[in-house]
Amino acid sequence: MAFSPDFRTMSRPAGAGAGAGAIDLGLRAYMLRVYNWMASGLLLTGIVAFLIANTSLRAAFFSEVVTEMGVAVRPTGLGLLAMIAPLGFVLVMSLGVNRLSRQTVQTLFWLFCAVMGASLSSILMTFTGVSVVRVFFVTAGTFAAMSIWGYVTKTDLTRFGSFLLMGLFGLVIAGVVNMFLHSAGLAFLYSIVGVFIFVGLTAFDTQRIKMSYQQFAYYEGPEGAAKRGVYDALALYLNFINLFQFLLQFMGMRSNQDN
Repeated sequence: MAFSPDFRTMSRPAGAGAGAGAIDLGLRAYMLRVYNWMASGLLLTGIVAFLIANTSLRAAFFSEVVTEMGVAVRPTGLGLLAMIAPLGFVLVMSLGVNRLSRQTVQTLFWLFCAVMGASLSSILMTFTGVSVVRVFFVTAGTFAAMSIWGYVTKTDLTRFGSFLLMGLFGLVIAGVVNMFLHSAGLAFLYSIVGVFIFVGLTAFDTQRIKMSYQQFAYYEGPEGAAKRGVYDALALYLNFINLFQFLLQFMGMRSNQDN
């Protein structure tokens, strides 16, 4: 575990103990702030998704088309834009990490979570409400367990980072390929692999956040720490959302509508 030079050069035991205590309390406060941002973002996403799927807003994002199999729900132009927009927000935040102010980053985070809610609203029309709620709680339990393990484990998870990243790229490629193949077997395997990758990324990112805090805490100041907390919350938020979607693919119960 990496420590800042301040801790390595301390010579008095009492000072070292005080410093360690300050780091511990500061880390706990920081992690709590990160989880609060993440949970608030998930709440906003859920509210927006529910409102679009269950109110008159639905007509602006989706249209119903009669097919041989029944009534199918298809995205409108605004619906397609909502599905693509989250990627744009992530790119803007990633490319502007060193230039954006704290207020701008926080605003972009809220907008991203709202747009993600619009993007995910189709889930509430594809799967039954009971199965969505059930999978959400399964996701929450799995995420919590892996995040706690990533926080407390003494195992260095950084060595697995490159493998998880390669797996993520492979997952994207497989998803694109299956858009043309429409293979049910590949889709099932795709979902299982996706679950394992984002379970691993949850533990990895939690440990990364914990370790990086000890490196930047004394150098970036309150403003930099506040901005970094939003980025760390975004990483955990994305892990949760992706894990939820992959679990839903083979645990969710589809509604009668053909989508």
